[in-house]
Amino acid sequence: MAGVTLKTVAKAVGVSPSTVSNAYNKPDQLSVALRERILNTARELGYSGPDASARALRSGKAGAVGVLFTDKLAYAFSDPYAVGFLAGLAEVAEEFSTSLLLMPLSSTDIAGGSNAVQQAAIDAAAIFCVPSGNPALDILANRGIPAVSTDRGDHPDLSWVAIDEVEAAAQLGEHLARLGHRDVVVLVDNAEAAGGNPVELSVDQVGYTDCELRIQGLQKAMPDARLRIISGGHNAFSSGRTGAEWVLDSQDRPTAIVGLSDVQALGALEAMRVRGLIPGRDLTLAGFDDIPAAEAAGLTTVHQPIREKGRAVGRILLDPTATERQLLMPTELIVRASSGPAPKA
Repeated sequence: MAGVTLKTVAKAVGVSPSTVSNAYNKPDQLSVALRERILNTARELGYSGPDASARALRSGKAGAVGVLFTDKLAYAFSDPYAVGFLAGLAEVAEEFSTSLLLMPLSSTDIAGGSNAVQQAAIDAAAIFCVPSGNPALDILANRGIPAVSTDRGDHPDLSWVAIDEVEAAAQLGEHLARLGHRDVVVLVDNAEAAGGNPVELSVDQVGYTDCELRIQGLQKAMPDARLRIISGGHNAFSSGRTGAEWVLDSQDRPTAIVGLSDVQALGALEAMRVRGLIPGRDLTLAGFDDIPAAEAAGLTTVHQPIREKGRAVGRILLDPTATERQLLMPTELIVRASSGPAPKA
């Protein structure tokens, strides 16, 4: 039936429009029998319920948290770190009857991402792996939308849940230094397509805060080592594989490869396997994050509490009893079979 409204249902049932509204929005205020009669009548008339956007305008709440990240949408469903973080965030969002709106910010369409953030119907935002200079962050601030970042900030008014990237990477660097490694390749991600032509970068070309800080931690612990930064594209298995292939097939092969994510390190592991190289004996390999696949692969890595980080972000955004606005999460170096002494020259 065309033109069926809340008032139409109210007239058919013989109740007030506010009673029909309560059947959808405040069911505890009606008897079970009355609510069922209203909903059955609404179904018979073809009424699907109050308009969600109008309800949001009246309440001033959208009932959604925006999750901002700089990668393709598929990354949120394929990258193990992103999956773990979002799972933790979703647990808390579900507890507070809030939905998540995934908002990828393209590195090639800055204006499009900014417009999406400007128009998004969200109550709060989780900032997940977004460079500090992205204009979307200024838009959130100008709109007065509360935000929590996974990058540590210095300003006391900022809210974040992070790890000490420098010290975590320094633990790994100290481990490599004790094993005698002085020539290390570091695999990082960039904005290019995964598995593309590898490039060597300087530190100021990296562009991602967490990667820059992890490199600083390695440099801090290994001041006498040569660190070369290689990228084969955005954070993906194929990027780690192509980056490692490039250095393994060169005459200037390192004694150790560090992926600044486990995903890239596992790609490098595949490149080693194809070449008959045994990690921990012929060449040391290490990662970062300790995703589930790292243990099965025997990968030395830095463990961080991925799912717990997502939960903590959700608590700060949604739980009115949460008082801490800045949380530093613990990390731990996990030594496995993929690391060993540097081969003697």
